[in-house]
This record gives sequence, C-alpha cells and structure tokens, in this order.
Amino acid sequence: MDEQSLKARLPDSIAERVRNIVVKEGRVTLVLDASGFEPDRRSGIESAVKEIIGEADGITEVRVAMMADKPAAPTIIAVGSGKGGVGKSTLTANLAVALKRMGKKVGVVDADVYGPSQPTIFDNKGAKPEARDEKLVPVPSRHGISVLSMGHLVEPGQALAWRGPMAGNAMAQLVDAHWGDVELLLIDLPPGTGDVQLTMLSKFKPAGAVIVSTPQDLALIDAQRAANLFDSGKVPIIGLVENMSGYACPSCGEVSNPFGTGGVEAASDATDIPFLGRIPLAIDIRTSSDAGEPLAGSDSPDAEAFHAIADKLAAWLDNPVPAGAN
Repeated sequence: MDEQSLKARLPDSIAERVRNIVVKEGRVTLVLDASGFEPDRRSGIESAVKEIIGEADGITEVRVAMMADKPAAPTIIAVGSGKGGVGKSTLTANLAVALKRMGKKVGVVDADVYGPSQPTIFDNKGAKPEARDEKLVPVPSRHGISVLSMGHLVEPGQALAWRGPMAGNAMAQLVDAHWGDVELLLIDLPPGTGDVQLTMLSKFKPAGAVIVSTPQDLALIDAQRAANLFDSGKVPIIGLVENMSGYACPSCGEVSNPFGTGGVEAASDATDIPFLGRIPLAIDIRTSSDAGEPLAGSDSPDAEAFHAIADKLAAWLDNPVPAGAN
C-alpha cells in the first residue's frame, strides 16, 4: 500500500497534520505535527494512528514520530528592591496569582538563594523538582502557578555559604528550566545589586522590572540603586510600588503610617518612573502568605491593591515602553 492510501485511512483532523510517510518492506514511519497538543492527547493520537495504519494490508510495523514546535521562551519580569524586608516576595507571589486570575500562564522563580520564601507562600515546601535533559522541571502549586526556588533544592534551615558567582549560577539554573507553556515568568530577586542581578542581566535580560520599596527615605535610597542597575542594563522599569503603606487599626479603624507615606510616589514624580500603586501594611496579607494562600486569590479589600497593580503590569505588557522612554 502506498503513502497516499495510508494517509487517506486517517481521520481528516489527523491526516492534515501528517508531514511525512515512509513505507518500506511492510514497515511504516509516519511523522505528525503535534504542536499545541498536551502529552495525553499526543499519546492518544499515536495509539490511534498505529491501530488504523496497522490494520492495512501488508503492514507489519508502525512507527509514529511526534514533531512539535519548541515552546516560546517566557517573557521575564524582574521584581527587585534595594534592600531586604520590603515585601518583595509577597508582592511577586500575589502579582503572579492576580495575573493567573486574568488568564495569564505564569511561573515564579525565587532567585533569593539565601532567603527563599516562595515555597512557603505557594505552600509547596518539601517538594523536589525533577530533572529532565539536564534541566529542572518546575514544582507545581495548587494555585496553578509553577515555581522554582532554592528552597526546593536544599533542606529547610540549611545555610548556604556561597560566594556570589555560585549564587548567580544557581539562579541561572532556576530560570533556564522546562517552563512548558508558561508565558510570563516573574523573578523574585534578592535585595541589592549583586551577582544574582548581574547574572540575570547578562544571561536573561528581562523585558521589564518592578521596583518595590517602603516609603521611608532609607529604603528609597536603596531602591534608587536597584533602579539604576536596571537602567544601566537597558531594562525598562515598569514602575514603582510602595509597600507597607498605611496600617489600619483592627480595633478602631484609625490609619497610621509607621513607615511614612507617599515617599515612593514622590520618587516616581521626581524620576518620571511610573507609580504602580500602594500595598497596605495589613495583617491579612502577612497571615495569608504564611498560610500558603496569597491574598490576591481572594476578592478582599486588601487584595484589590494587588489586582490594580497586576492590571497595570498587564497593560504594560500589551504596550511595552522601551528603556529610557519614560
């Protein structure tokens, strides 16, 4: 039986994906375009093709090769800060959840190799990533977001006495992983402007960066250094986020500002970097993160701050602003 006759036996939906058929001494080798198919569907189609073609007269063996386009590399957004303790990891996780609710396919890299927080926030502590083809396979979470963190690779509480280049290489392995259909990869950077940041800029230039700071002057000075690093690497700064901005007393409702207020927005005005919004200093943000339930997964009033910033980030992704154009 010739190639065209064999192809005609297949359903139209499969036949249109046939790229090549070779018949030799009763053995058939058939190449199919499997782009866009999930693994389970590819397996089902392969079995169906073998059964249909195998029933043809004179066919003794059927081999099916699945050809698929290489997944496009995800768009990388860095979330950075000048110093630690400003809530960068919490913001990263909640932005990821908010963007997932908007229909984005999101992954998170916890690049803070010395103090990884994302396994706690995404409630997948203790999970270990597998390796395939010498690359890591991200750890799933029940929030529908894949995560990779040094916290998944070392024992809880283990100290990492690494020099800077080792930390940079570790971050590179987390980013250069099997992210599958993830289209947007948020990188939770360590604080400062060290080797991890320099490795990221040289190997995985982000499409843009979000800078997080608390309102007080000391944090803003360090945040400016982080912004300068991205600017020197010609990475567009999407905007600034003011975190821990305003605390509402749970008893009387009075709002106080332990870290000040408005400092980040003032810095935005002075530098022409967009201001993305404020995140309150709220107990439910802290408790939900500790419990592995990022607040952006809910519709609570405090979650709205994350949703509003995610909306601005999504709008920027639809119309990116080049570095230096602000």
